[in-house]
Amino acid sequence: MWSQTYTPVGDSVALSTLVASIPVVVLLVLLGVLRVRSWLAALCGLGVAALVALLVYQMPVTLVVSSALLGAVYGVLPIGWIVYTAILLYKLTVDTGKFEIIRSSIGGLTGDRRLQALLIAFAFGAFIEGAGGFGTPVAVAAAMLAGLGFEPFYAAAICLLANTAPVAFGSIGIPVVTLAAVTQLPLDVLSADIGRLCAPVSVLIPSYLVLVMTGWKGYRGVMPAALLCGISFAGVQLFTSNVLGPYLTDILSSLAAIGALVVLFKVWRPEGAPDAAPSGYATREAVMAWTPYVFLVIFVLLWGSTATKTILDQVTTVFPWPGLHNQILRVAPITPTPSPYGAMYTFNWLSASGTSALFAVFAAAAVLRVRPARLAQLTWETTKQLALPQLTICSMLALAYLMNYSGQTATLALAFSGTGGAFPFFSAMLGWLGVFLTGSDTSANALFGNLQIVTAERLGFNPALMAAANSAGGVMGKMISLQSIAIAVVAAGMHRSEESRLFRFTLRHSIFLASIVGVLTLVYAYVVPGWMR
Repeated sequence: MWSQTYTPVGDSVALSTLVASIPVVVLLVLLGVLRVRSWLAALCGLGVAALVALLVYQMPVTLVVSSALLGAVYGVLPIGWIVYTAILLYKLTVDTGKFEIIRSSIGGLTGDRRLQALLIAFAFGAFIEGAGGFGTPVAVAAAMLAGLGFEPFYAAAICLLANTAPVAFGSIGIPVVTLAAVTQLPLDVLSADIGRLCAPVSVLIPSYLVLVMTGWKGYRGVMPAALLCGISFAGVQLFTSNVLGPYLTDILSSLAAIGALVVLFKVWRPEGAPDAAPSGYATREAVMAWTPYVFLVIFVLLWGSTATKTILDQVTTVFPWPGLHNQILRVAPITPTPSPYGAMYTFNWLSASGTSALFAVFAAAAVLRVRPARLAQLTWETTKQLALPQLTICSMLALAYLMNYSGQTATLALAFSGTGGAFPFFSAMLGWLGVFLTGSDTSANALFGNLQIVTAERLGFNPALMAAANSAGGVMGKMISLQSIAIAVVAAGMHRSEESRLFRFTLRHSIFLASIVGVLTLVYAYVVPGWMR
């Protein structure tokens, strides 16, 4: 059995931290400075982590390979499987023309610019984030606002600001699933704690959005709509994340916000607001267009029920990962007493949430009368589209698992222990930094998730709260990530030279909102610790 060591360089925490941080620095420099493609940067980071593990931490080759493979396999199932089926469902709605009907129906509900921003950038963008994510919300919403007459720069900026609250539960909860896989913390606990951190901020985001657009005078005119939008979204976000889990949180929250605004528009209109342009589609067509996502909600809820999971898990296999399970000894100060490091893998191909989304695809294809040959073609197109993103996911998870099992993450945790009582604030800011540089809450959770809980345990904080803060703080870095800004610029029809201007605009808002999450984490850690699970 190989024993971990946390100060391999001169028995010094400082020197060992510098070496342990090299894979992370390489990854972030490649992504954030040199603008290298994410899949290549992730592979390079993984390669550097392997060299550090072998040459500095003296980890045996077999353990290096086995731990990286375990992470990569987790990147395929359950994580990559969720992404794949969610995108396939989205492509099905686009291919059948139903997504265009959804978009037109949403865009034709109001003629007021402020309300259009709430409805499209925030509520509808959150729906797309929950159903697909990975840059699609900003692209679709910014293009819609520009098409409705918004000045391109503000169309892009508004959509970047709005794409915050839902990111932690995007793509059918993939960031939370990843965080659970990396930290080995219960999925339901992480979902609940992230919801409790995000919900208070979600109440504020719609109002903040309008204030940025029009100032206090313009906000007063639509205050009822902004407050209703935020409260309805946050209320359902809090309930769903705590009761149903992460998979439907964004979808149900966004539908609640859209529904609340639609009802409000029937009985109230801001003074001087122009009439809405009709969508041109009949009610029956609009209802049919939403069918794929109705099926998604039904199947995810069905898969989440105890009775169904009992049946589906009959074909689930749980086994110790070959050549890794209990082959590594964790020692003080990371653990009170020396203890084996477990490595179990759950092969739940039928009960996985990605499979529920696949059944939604089949049901939607049947109702929308999509020929099997066409569905097969869409499946192949999705496979090609996600080949490199899937490689990125697998590489990021392999990197995270290798750093965890080699002891590199523990070394970094010892360094972060130096922040002492202020760590809850810096916990959220670490997540913010991770998303800013990687462009993904999923990647930031994979990269820093275990670091958060090891540091929390060292300092006596709630590990689940610190892991949740990584994700909740991370979402505020989404608006300044280079990938998000590039997507927004293209979607809104801006010139690429305006990327720096857009970055400067969103930067101050990103830092401010991330700081709010940091302060909120401090409140939960010190004032009301019992409010977190």
